[in-house]
Amino acid sequence: MYEIRVGKAVAVCLILLGVVGGGEPGSAGSVGSVGAAGSAGAVGSWPTDAPHIVLRPFAAPATRYSAGHRGIDISASPGQPVYAVLAGTVSFAGVVVDRPLVSLTHGDGLLSSVEPVTPTVALGETVAVGQQIGVVATSSHCELGCVHLGLRRNGEYVSPLLLFGGIPRAVLLPGPTRPG
Repeated sequence: MYEIRVGKAVAVCLILLGVVGGGEPGSAGSVGSVGAAGSAGAVGSWPTDAPHIVLRPFAAPATRYSAGHRGIDISASPGQPVYAVLAGTVSFAGVVVDRPLVSLTHGDGLLSSVEPVTPTVALGETVAVGQQIGVVATSSHCELGCVHLGLRRNGEYVSPLLLFGGIPRAVLLPGPTRPG
């Protein structure tokens, strides 16, 4: 059982490492490669002004329909400006269920979404990295106030921290010893 869990954890790590492209760090629309030390150069822009406090990290679901946290929650206050994480095109600006959100298509199969955000951009509009795309709306998603940033590559959710060079290096710990 332990070997299966370790195998799954290694597979998830390899998948996450496989989603980083070979683009030049800092180039819009690309996700930089992870170096041997497990750090990457920042290629995107945070969707909010500093400080960038991640209240809840990305948690990949075990299967497509399993529970998980398909993005990161970043501390933010209602009315605060929200910016494009990469250059792209507005693919959605409106309300889903009860939350306003903005989605941007960036090329290379990348799509980012940020919510709750009252859009200041329109469907089809081209935006630059760091350009304001909206303002933080009120929501019950986070007790202290936040925006949820999601990132998909070819339809699969990946950690948005890939954009900021912030995925901590995985450390494998020894497992339980086996008798005999």
